[in-house]
Amino acid sequence: MSEKEDKKVEQEVELQDESELEEQVEVLEETNLKEELEARIAELEDLRLRDLAEFENIKKRLEKEKTQSIAYSHEGFARDLLSVIDSLDSANAMMNDDSELDATKIKEGIDLTVEQFKKIFQKHGIELVSIENEFDPNFHEAVMKVDSDEKEGTIVQVFQKGYKIKDRILRPAMVSIAK
Repeated sequence: MSEKEDKKVEQEVELQDESELEEQVEVLEETNLKEELEARIAELEDLRLRDLAEFENIKKRLEKEKTQSIAYSHEGFARDLLSVIDSLDSANAMMNDDSELDATKIKEGIDLTVEQFKKIFQKHGIELVSIENEFDPNFHEAVMKVDSDEKEGTIVQVFQKGYKIKDRILRPAMVSIAK
């Protein structure tokens, strides 16, 4: 072989070696990239699982708080009523004494107790249903119609007071209305 041919063969061998080397570098880079991507995927999956666990814990905690909130929602109202029951217990104890009872003192005690109830109701947004206006089926329950000089549908008599808390009816007023 001639020198030219030898150089040509050498160059071809070098090109083949370079291309093989480049292919090997590419394979290594792909392998490294694949390993890096797999590591990142594993890291993100771990992060997702941790976030999911944290979300479940928050959900359970909120459900527990909601249950407790519902269970103890009337605690303030009940605490306020304790003074009223104490007043009634005191009145009952006075009546059990052998001493003579003064009707005016009993009436005063009852009036004070009723006032305690009214203050507690006001504090908690409980109001009487108005009976000043005409009959309203949203707030009143007509138990009878009576002959009257009043305009038809006017409330003539109240048998039982009605109560509402804010805008919600607890109990409608039981009334009789004019025919």
